[in-house]
Amino acid sequence: MYSPYPPYVQAPQQPPQTAQQPAQQPPAAPYYPLPPFVPSPPTPEQEIEALEAYKADLEEELKGIEARIKELRESLTKGGEGEAGK
Repeated sequence: MYSPYPPYVQAPQQPPQTAQQPAQQPPAAPYYPLPPFVPSPPTPEQEIEALEAYKADLEEELKGIEARIKELRESLTKGGEGEAGK
């Protein structure tokens, strides 16, 4: 009868080499990551310039908020007059 698998043939093992072993390397130094880059603090002149630019941005935003408040109040007074007349 035919066997479904061929017979297992083990490959001959090679004897371990007793020749000269390679020299072992010393262990590597531990890895220490570099600290994150921290920029130097700004000079007083640079800080003043940045704060003035920030102030200007806030003033522009405040103008927009005041305009929206005014617009909403006007729409309330116009809407309130129309409803009172009904």
